[in-house]
Amino acid sequence: MATVYERLKALHIHLPELPPAVVDGYVPTFVPFVRAGNIVYLSGRLAKKDGKLWSGKLGEQITVAEGKQAARDVAMELLATLEAAVEDLDNVKRIVKLLVLVNSAPHFTESHVVANGASELFLEVFGERGAHARSAFGVAQIPFGACVEIEMVVETIR
Repeated sequence: MATVYERLKALHIHLPELPPAVVDGYVPTFVPFVRAGNIVYLSGRLAKKDGKLWSGKLGEQITVAEGKQAARDVAMELLATLEAAVEDLDNVKRIVKLLVLVNSAPHFTESHVVANGASELFLEVFGERGAHARSAFGVAQIPFGACVEIEMVVETIR
């Protein structure tokens, strides 16, 4: 059975350095993650493109394909945050839950497709341990106008 790191390498995924919780210049009043026993709660991460906040509304400035890529990129940031929390991604027992918020134009109805960008990545990286419960919402606004925000709950083996 391949380790998480072997799967990441095979997928040509290089986890980013742990980035700031939100955007440069903003001082959050929360932490990137909290451990409670074997459960890790990861704070929401915002979509970025080329290292800068990726702003805009799905169904207006941003296409479904771009939104799906934004969600995948956020999932990679979440993996970097998770690694900081658990030290070794092979300590992940399972991805429990994702909450995906999609900054949506009034008639945009494809939030679930955008969310698949993150869900598919976790399945690729963790296999059946990456299968998770999920909620995906189209919302009127996300902080800083970001197009996607995702938070996550994870169970660890220790």
